[in-house]
Amino acid sequence: MARNKDNDIFPPLDNKRAKMQRLFSKLCINLLVLLGAGTLYYVIFAMLFDTSEEYALRKSTERLTREYERLSARIDEVEAVLDNVARRDSNVFEIMFEAEPNDNDYTTMRGERRATLMALDNTRLGQRLEKHTASLEQQLHVLDSTFSRIHAATQTLNDKKYNIPSIQPVINDGLTLLTASFGMRMHPFYKSLTQHNGVDFTVPEGTRIFATADGVVKEAARRPSSTGFTVVINHGNGYETRYNHLEKLLVRQGQRVSRGDIIALSGNSGLSLVPHLHYEVRYKGEPVDPVNYFFMELTATQYDRLKHIARSGMQSFD
Repeated sequence: MARNKDNDIFPPLDNKRAKMQRLFSKLCINLLVLLGAGTLYYVIFAMLFDTSEEYALRKSTERLTREYERLSARIDEVEAVLDNVARRDSNVFEIMFEAEPNDNDYTTMRGERRATLMALDNTRLGQRLEKHTASLEQQLHVLDSTFSRIHAATQTLNDKKYNIPSIQPVINDGLTLLTASFGMRMHPFYKSLTQHNGVDFTVPEGTRIFATADGVVKEAARRPSSTGFTVVINHGNGYETRYNHLEKLLVRQGQRVSRGDIIALSGNSGLSLVPHLHYEVRYKGEPVDPVNYFFMELTATQYDRLKHIARSGMQSFD
């Protein structure tokens, strides 16, 4: 019987070992391919889709980014108000003393507040932000209800809305001319707190004064009192406006005027510390804050800024 030469060269045991090695190598290669494919699939899936935790974190980050942008805009608005206050005070200083204004530092309080916020950790800052956001949402709800009532009320006014004071009596585009607001203010001559029934605009003599609503001139004369040359306009609907310390009257008693008409030139007549316009709004005989009636020509941001500026003035000029 002939012998198998292959069995002499490669024994059966060696053939089995070689087959096992080839099989093991093939399994390793397949395993590596599967691992690579799985890793690639995971990377692609992770790039295209978020897990629930990643989705929640991304939404939280987006919300915090929006809040940061809103707060940054608010900071810019406050800084603009402070700048307006500085320019207003400089304007007053120049008119009163005809000299260069003092360099007042309005940034100290702003810097301290920002430093306080920067010292908070993320948790406390987030809690403070959430509390402030909830407060703003509540205020927004109240404002929305108020605006709805106001809108409903204005629909019934028809042409009577032109008889409601709604603009400033002087051109004040930079919002820097209003220097004394309504309320208890320091009297410039008596040096005591007295009720200031209007607002003061620090303007040079000869500045144009405008009627703030349609109406009929009730009075245009020099009063025998501290108010000097005065114009009083009856707008109907219980509204009346007064313009004091004028230099020249451009209307007469009984004349009908429209909103925006020039009625006088500003001056320094009567008991007045410096050239300025004292402006009043009265409703049913009672003085009310004129700043609340400057809404027509101002944006919401400008109106809010003017309210802040008005609250900062403590010295009246008459």
